[in-house]
Amino acid sequence: MPLALYALTVGAFGIGVTEFVIMGLLLQVSGDLGVSIPAAGLLITGYALGVFAGAPVLSIATRKLPRKTTLIALMVVFTVGNLTCALAPNYQILMVARVVTALAHGTFFGVGSVVAASLVAPDKRASAIALMFTGLTAATLVGVPFGAWLGETYGWRSTFWTVAGIGVFAAAILTLFVPRSDARPEAGSLSEELSVLRRPQVLLGLLMTVLGFGGVFAVFTYIQPILTQITGFPIHAVSPILLVFGAGLVAGNFLGGKAADRALNPALIGALAALTAVMLAMSFALGSKIAAVTFTGLLGAAAFATVAPLQLRLMEAAGGAGQTLASSLNIAAFNLGNAVGAWLGGAVIDHGPGLAAVTWVGALMPAAALAIALVGQKLAHRTATAC
Repeated sequence: MPLALYALTVGAFGIGVTEFVIMGLLLQVSGDLGVSIPAAGLLITGYALGVFAGAPVLSIATRKLPRKTTLIALMVVFTVGNLTCALAPNYQILMVARVVTALAHGTFFGVGSVVAASLVAPDKRASAIALMFTGLTAATLVGVPFGAWLGETYGWRSTFWTVAGIGVFAAAILTLFVPRSDARPEAGSLSEELSVLRRPQVLLGLLMTVLGFGGVFAVFTYIQPILTQITGFPIHAVSPILLVFGAGLVAGNFLGGKAADRALNPALIGALAALTAVMLAMSFALGSKIAAVTFTGLLGAAAFATVAPLQLRLMEAAGGAGQTLASSLNIAAFNLGNAVGAWLGGAVIDHGPGLAAVTWVGALMPAAALAIALVGQKLAHRTATAC
């Protein structure tokens, strides 16, 4: 794999740490800024909304810039946003800084996916995309726990100073290693790029992403109470178990990319089927501590086995002119799925059958995504036959 891919991975690592590390800093932030824990939790929601809004807007705004220039500019936004977080004198400025930082997220992964796929042979594109997303999985596995420890030891602001340093480093290696191009050869009119939103396969792909990751986050958002209240683990055991989840993310991301390089549609359908099966089986496994830990890891693996196939499928469905926009919208769809899944899990707990049913209800979402993938495959086959 070219060195440029590893430069993209470093940028993805920094962005992943920024998105998730706040979960381990809520108590410090709320105490230091004098806000409630739920208010501090809104910093997560604000970030997700920033990703959802920023992905299409910045993708359109930068559509005629060279991709290398776009990636470096996004890392500058990311770095400035984290510096502002580190210096924020109050909650309001911290929230604004989080949203500004999030604006770079979706477009970085969207443009980065297109760049990654362009750097390798056609039969390695999914693996290249998966390698870039390895930065995100590494952030979950290593970066977030380290950032939480750093914040607990030296104060939460130290974490954002460190992440800003990662942003400077990422911008430097992107400058050094990503190939330079004068312009995007496929950049056309705005209406031409927006036309991808009229393509059924693109819309079906976005819906699959929302549903697939909605199911994952319906469960993962409430993994702590699931493991403590249902399985019976002590609360201090949850963090080591989450390392198993993170290891599953890394493995699933790698396997999903390899499978998609061999056969894209079968890889996507197989990953969604596996995700549905794991979530259903997890319902029976929660009574055993060993089985619960095993299925927590399998949940991570099955979840991220879908990432590269979903991203590549959407890029292929969009075609040349709309690849970057579609790729960025898919990242926005990931975040929308996270928000919908967290809401659904909460609704099941508060107004439905309760915590034990979260895995059952959550499994319905990837099952729906699987059904859509099968329908989309049939529609594509009919279209190809008609032509």
